Amino acid sequence: MMFEPVPQFIAPGFQIKFATDDWERKAAAALRRQVFCGEQRIFDGDDRDAVDEVAVPLVAVSLLGVASGDVVGTVRIHRDEGERDTWWGSRLAVERSYRKVAGIGAGLIRLAVSSAHGRGCHRFLAHVQSQNALLFQHLHWRSLGECDLHGRPHHRMEADLAHYPPFMTPETGFMSLARLAA
Repeated sequence: MMFEPVPQFIAPGFQIKFATDDWERKAAAALRRQVFCGEQRIFDGDDRDAVDEVAVPLVAVSLLGVASGDVVGTVRIHRDEGERDTWWGSRLAVERSYRKVAGIGAGLIRLAVSSAHGRGCHRFLAHVQSQNALLFQHLHWRSLGECDLHGRPHHRMEADLAHYPPFMTPETGFMSLARLAA
């Protein structure tokens, strides 16, 4: 009797979702402070602003054994007050030791745009630091021009919504497999 080999089970590495619990929101805020205040020194002390009052924070939560339950990535989205069918994404941050793990930033971007699309978004924009513009272009975004924001060069970019189908369950989100970046 021959047995078929059992395919190896691969556990998901990250859950990418809306921050629904208080600990997720606090961890996302701490990660943003670490990246934008500590590492990049764009802000002094805290990066919170008026957008945080209306924005929805998204998180990438590690499901890997050693760091299980840690928020290792975040971004926020919000509807433009002046143009109700326009949404913005901002403050994309990935914990330093996870930046070589492919898919965290892209997964957050995918959920950000797709969940806004599911809530009636017809245009999704972001100000992207210039060194990250190429990543966004690979993810079907286009630059609308360069600008200076917080003393740093940025691109004002727009997502191609045709590549981001509406996603209706962002509170649960989706799983992303961990893999090392090439």
